[in-house]
Amino acid sequence: PGSDTYKGWLFKWTNYLKGYQRRWFVLSNGLLSYYRTQAEMAHTCRGTINLSTAHIDTEDSCNIVLSNGGRTYHLKANSEVERQRWVTALELAKAKAIRMRNNQSDDSGDEEPASQSDKSELHGPLKTLSSKLEDLSTCNELIAKHGAALQRSLSELENLRLPADSGEKIKAVNERATLFRITSNAMINACRDFLDLAESHSRKWQRLLQHEREQRIRLEETIEQLAKQHNSLERACRGAPGLAAGTASISSTAKGSVQSAKGEASDEDEETEYFDAMEDAPAFITVTADPKHHRRSGSNLSGASEGHPEDWNLEDSVFESSNQSSYNESTGKDLLPRKRRRSRIPDKPNYSLNLWSIMKNCIGKELSKIPMPVNFNEPLSMLQRLTEDLEYHELLDKAVKCESSTEQMCFVAAFSVSSYSTTVHRTAKPFNPLLGETYELDRLEELGFRSLCEQVSHHPPAAAHHVYSRRGWTLWQDITISSKFRGKYLSIMPLGAIHLEFHSSGNHYVWRKVTSTVHNIIVGKLWIDQSGEIEIVNHKSKDKCQLKFTPYSYFSRDVPRKVTGVVSDADGKAHYVMSGTWDEKMECSKIVHSSHGSTSTEGKQKTVYQTLSPKVLWRKYPLPENAENMYFFSELALTLNEPEERVAPTDSRLRPDQRLMESGRWDEANVEKQRLEEKQRAVRRRREAEAVEALEEGKDYEGYIPLWFERKVDAVTGELVCVYKGGYWEAKDKQDWSVCPDIF
Repeated sequence: PGSDTYKGWLFKWTNYLKGYQRRWFVLSNGLLSYYRTQAEMAHTCRGTINLSTAHIDTEDSCNIVLSNGGRTYHLKANSEVERQRWVTALELAKAKAIRMRNNQSDDSGDEEPASQSDKSELHGPLKTLSSKLEDLSTCNELIAKHGAALQRSLSELENLRLPADSGEKIKAVNERATLFRITSNAMINACRDFLDLAESHSRKWQRLLQHEREQRIRLEETIEQLAKQHNSLERACRGAPGLAAGTASISSTAKGSVQSAKGEASDEDEETEYFDAMEDAPAFITVTADPKHHRRSGSNLSGASEGHPEDWNLEDSVFESSNQSSYNESTGKDLLPRKRRRSRIPDKPNYSLNLWSIMKNCIGKELSKIPMPVNFNEPLSMLQRLTEDLEYHELLDKAVKCESSTEQMCFVAAFSVSSYSTTVHRTAKPFNPLLGETYELDRLEELGFRSLCEQVSHHPPAAAHHVYSRRGWTLWQDITISSKFRGKYLSIMPLGAIHLEFHSSGNHYVWRKVTSTVHNIIVGKLWIDQSGEIEIVNHKSKDKCQLKFTPYSYFSRDVPRKVTGVVSDADGKAHYVMSGTWDEKMECSKIVHSSHGSTSTEGKQKTVYQTLSPKVLWRKYPLPENAENMYFFSELALTLNEPEERVAPTDSRLRPDQRLMESGRWDEANVEKQRLEEKQRAVRRRREAEAVEALEEGKDYEGYIPLWFERKVDAVTGELVCVYKGGYWEAKDKQDWSVCPDIF
C-alpha cells in the first residue's frame, strides 16, 4: 500500500437498481481512477478523483467513502483487512499529493524549460533510484523471512509445558526480534534515502513535464493553422478560373472527392473498424476483406482499373457512375443551364446581448412561445431550413437508377444523414413561420425538382413539405417541432415521418428525424449535436436500414458525430454497412460474409461483417468563403432568401422582419417582428372567438384550413398528416393569389 501505484478490485455503488458493482481501481500520482475491467486501462477511464482535496471516511468494517466537492465515491472491500490496506494507501497518496502541490506552488516562479543537458542529468538519479528500490525489495524479503521465524518461535513458546525449557526459547525469541528490528531499521533508512532523493529531483521533473506540455500546445496550434490553410486552399482551388467550367456541373459525389477516398483506401484496408451496437440490434464489427477473392471479371467493372482493392462492383453500375465528373452528362441533357445566383449576403453585425436576462424566466417553456429578439435568429425561416434538406438531392437522382432495392437504400440512408451536415455550425434559431406562410423553391428547369412548404399549424408549430422531381422521385413530410429549454441545453425534437417514393419502382421509404441538442446555452461556446436512431423502412420490399447517431462523449475514443448502420433485406440478411459522420461524409461497404463473434462485456453477441473496401456515397460541400460572417450558410442557404418574382404573397422571402435582419438592420427588424407577432395574435383571438360563437350556436367549427395542403390519414403510418392537394403551381402560372391571406 505504500508504493507509488496501488491496484485492485473494489465494489463501487452505482445506483439503486444495480447497487454495488465490481470495478478495477488504480491509485497513482495522487489520483484514484476506476475501470470496468483491467483491459479498459488501455483506453477508457470511467472516473477519477483527486486525493489532494478529497475527504476519506470509513463507514463500517468494509466501506470507504471518498468525497471531493460534488463528487462522492461509495466503495466496499471484500474484507476488513483489504479495506485497511486501501485506506492506508489512500492516506499516503493524499499526503504525497498535498506535498507535491505545495512544492509546485513554491516553485511557481521557476518556469524555464529544461535543456537537453538537464534531461541527460536525469539518467544518473534514475539509476540511483533503481538501486535504492532494489534495496527496499531485499529488506522486504528479509522482513518476511524473519517475521515468519519469529511467529514460529512465539507459537512454540505458547506451547511450552516445562518451565526449564522456557529460558532457551525466550532467548531464541529475543534473537529473532533483534534481527527483525535491525532489518526494519535498515528498511526505514533505505526508504528515507529513497524519499529524499526523489524529492530533490521532483521539481526538475515538473519543469520537464511543463516543457512537454508547452510543446504539445504549440504542436496543436500548428496543426490547427495547417487545417485552416488547407481549407483556404480548397476554397481557392474551387474558385480557380481554370476549373470554373468543370465545377458548374459537378455532381455531389464528384464534389465529395471520391479520388481522395480512393487514396485513403490503402490505409483502411489494413485496419479493422469497430462500430457501436444499436439498442435494438446486436453489436457488429466490420473487417475489410481481400478483394482478390471477391472481384468479378474485368468486363463487369465498368471501367474500374484491375488490381486496385477499392474497385468492387454491385448489381448495376450506379456506384461506378457516382465517380463521373458530371451528372448532367448522363441524365441532365434536357435541363437548362443553372441560373447565376447570389454567393454572399451582408455580414452579420456584431451586436452584444445578455442572453441570461432573457432566458432566466423561460426555463421549461416551449421554445416557440418564448418572445425572442432577432439577435438569436438567422435570416431564414423554419420553412427554408426544411427546404435545405434538398441540398444533396443528387443522391436521390442516383438512387433512381438503382435496380437493387438494398443498393437504393444505401443512397436513401446517405441522403437522410446529409440533411444534418448544415447544422454543425448553425446554432442560431430560424424564424418561426407565421400561420399560412409558404416557401417555394422552383428548380424544375435547372435541377429537375420543385419544392413547396407551408406552415399548417402555429401551436404546436407544424410545417408540411412536398417535393416533386422529374427525375423520378417524390418526397413529402409533415413535421412538428417540439423544443424544450433545459437551462444548460436546448432539445429540438422533430415529430413526424418523412416519405420518399420512386416513380418507376414504386419503392416507398419512410423514416423519422433524430433529436438535435444545442449545448452551452448560458455559458461557453454554443455547439450542436445529433443523437438517436433512424429506422428507414421500404414498405414495398420490407428492406430496412438502422442508423445510429452516436452522441458526443468526452471519454469516448470514437470519431465525433459518428453514424453507423446496417442495410438488411426483408429476411433480415445484412447486405451493406454504412459508416461515416453526419457533418462530413457517408461510406458504404458491401458485406461478403457475416459470422457471429464473441460475446461483449454487456452480454450481447457481436456480429462480424467481412466487407469490401468502402465507397464514398456522400461528402459535404465546403462552406463558401467568409461563411463564418454569413451565419455559416452553405451555397444553397445563401440563395434561399434571394428575392424572386412571381412568388406567392405569403412567401418567406417577402417577410419584412427577416429581410431587415438579413440587411443588418436588427433594431428595425425587432420592431417589425413584434408587429407581425401581435398581428398574428389578433387573428388567433378572432378565430378563437369564432369558435366559441359556433359552439354556442351548436355549429361545427373547422378551424384553420391550410391553403395548399389537406389533412388525411396516412395509409402507411396511420397518422393524420398534411399532404399536398395541388393548385399552387397552377396559381403561380396564372398569378392568381386570391386565396392567400394577408399575413405580412
